[in-house]
This record gives sequence, structure tokens and C-alpha cells, in this order.
Amino acid sequence: MKITKDVVEHVAHLGRLELDPDEIELYTVQVDSILEYMDQLNSLDTKGIEPMSHPMPVVCVLRDDVAKDSFSVDASTQNAPEKKGSFFKVPPIIEID
Repeated sequence: MKITKDVVEHVAHLGRLELDPDEIELYTVQVDSILEYMDQLNSLDTKGIEPMSHPMPVVCVLRDDVAKDSFSVDASTQNAPEKKGSFFKVPPIIEID
């Protein structure tokens, strides 16, 4: 498929783009080059090749969500400067009148 300047101008008009003549020439060459490459790809024999969504195998890198033992409340708060029961004691951040 050959792209002409008229096609580029028409598409620019549809997209409400104002292109100067140099841009029209540039985009005509670029789009034509892209379509030539697509024609080259379409000419390849792909019989027997399974369709795929990614060129590389997709592997989940997240670990399994498995419950494990963790620190106890006493172990978690043992180095706290101040604590009240099983909670960290911190200075108030909101003033109450």
C-alpha cells in the first residue's frame, strides 16, 4: 500500500492537525516506510507458529501468599522507648482543646 500526500493531509484534517508542507512530506515518507515493513512482515510464512501475546515467557515474580510465623507482640515492642500494654506510646500529634 502506497501512502500519498493526500492521505496524510486527509488524516491530519480528521485529527484537526495543521501540518506544513515539510511535515506532510516527512510523514508521508515515514508512514510509507512503516507500511512497507508491515508488508514485509505479512509476507513471512507463519504456518505452524502458535500465536502469542509476548515474545518472552510470562512468569509471575510474586511469591506465594503463605502465612508464616512472625514476631510476637512482646518481641515487637521490647525496644520501644515507651509502651502502654502491647502498644507503642507516641507523643500526641493532634492537639485537643
